[in-house]
Amino acid sequence: MKNNISRRDLIKSISIAYVGLSTGGLSVMSCKDSNNIFNKNMKVLLLNGSPREKGCTFTALTEVASELKKNSIETEIYWLGNEPIAGCKACSFCKNNDKCVINDKVNTFVEKAEQFDGFVFGSPVHYASASGTITSFLDRVFYCSSNKKPFATKPGSAIVSCRRAGSTAALDQLNKYFPINNMPQVPSQYWCMVHGNTPDEVKQDLEGLQIMRTLGINMAWILKCIEAGKKAGIVPKYESERQRTNFVR
Repeated sequence: MKNNISRRDLIKSISIAYVGLSTGGLSVMSCKDSNNIFNKNMKVLLLNGSPREKGCTFTALTEVASELKKNSIETEIYWLGNEPIAGCKACSFCKNNDKCVINDKVNTFVEKAEQFDGFVFGSPVHYASASGTITSFLDRVFYCSSNKKPFATKPGSAIVSCRRAGSTAALDQLNKYFPINNMPQVPSQYWCMVHGNTPDEVKQDLEGLQIMRTLGINMAWILKCIEAGKKAGIVPKYESERQRTNFVR
């Protein structure tokens, strides 16, 4: 594949991104040398899995979104709502139809995901787990889209909000979705969680808010590095046939 940019320009642009990150922000978009490389309008979809539209989880997600916007990344916060979302029926309808048999927000989200370059999944902590709504939702989202693979090679991260405890268990649960779907996982400076029982209390969690902002910075940096790689013709190549080994006969 013919490279669209020179190796020297690519290295220079990625170096600029790294220097910007180490100083607490990105300056890539304002740099003359990288204007021709990062010309795609990249977008991140932030999923709010709380039954409260603008509660603690929303407060944390907006902090991530604000940093992404500073780095010229478009954002959208998608609220799951407070109505029940059914779990997977194990009917295998999606295997032949590329959509879930239950025609609800799951199918809408999968279609929307194709238009986005990165994802952040947010949830409150319920009994040391992610909310039941986001769990049913994400299980079906990833299973029914396994043929289309709209999330593969796109970076993702998860954040949780809790009053006091259970956050690491819930975060561990959400983080399981990324490695099994070929999604690079975006880190922060600490576990991606905020503490508080109300949005105002979350705003007092200064460390938690900084963790969210650092996540936004890292997401922007990784998105731009991936885009630079694509411009240089660097794309992952997978084996055509997936191997499955079942030891129970």
